[in-house]
Amino acid sequence: MTGPGRERLSLDPALTRRGAVDGAWWPATYDAGAELPALIAAIDQHLQLRVLRVGLHVDIWHNIPHRIAAPGRYVKVGWFRTIDPHVVNLITRGTEHLNLLIIPPGTAPAAATNALGLATRCRRRTRAGDILTAANHNGASGVTAEQEQSLAAWDNEGGRAPQAAPGEPTS
Repeated sequence: MTGPGRERLSLDPALTRRGAVDGAWWPATYDAGAELPALIAAIDQHLQLRVLRVGLHVDIWHNIPHRIAAPGRYVKVGWFRTIDPHVVNLITRGTEHLNLLIIPPGTAPAAATNALGLATRCRRRTRAGDILTAANHNGASGVTAEQEQSLAAWDNEGGRAPQAAPGEPTS
């Protein structure tokens, strides 16, 4: 799935389920009826799995259909207020589920490229919103290995700032 010269989907190649997300998706709009068919087709093709259901946050998306036609089936679409607004949930045959970070459609290309990469590398309990924040903050320069490690260590229950070592200046 590609846009005008830019990648719009990234997936953790191992799908090890070690992170909060299994990849990222950069839709062109928040029109679910227009965007979801291409995402479903890309996941079907890329993973050789069939998407059976999609879950979205109702307050983020518009034009959300009840189901979407896909080759040989209809994919049910559910909308919720309890799902992370930065995530689309895909249930596939053979896999419990996939959570993809949603990169907002208006995101600058450099930040979107960063987020596409970070979403496949951040492990543990890093929240989707934290990945977007890091990608936007470092959109032009890239995220350093130290920043990525700090992001991966961010506590999921409210976070905590890294502590300076004794004798180091605080920012």
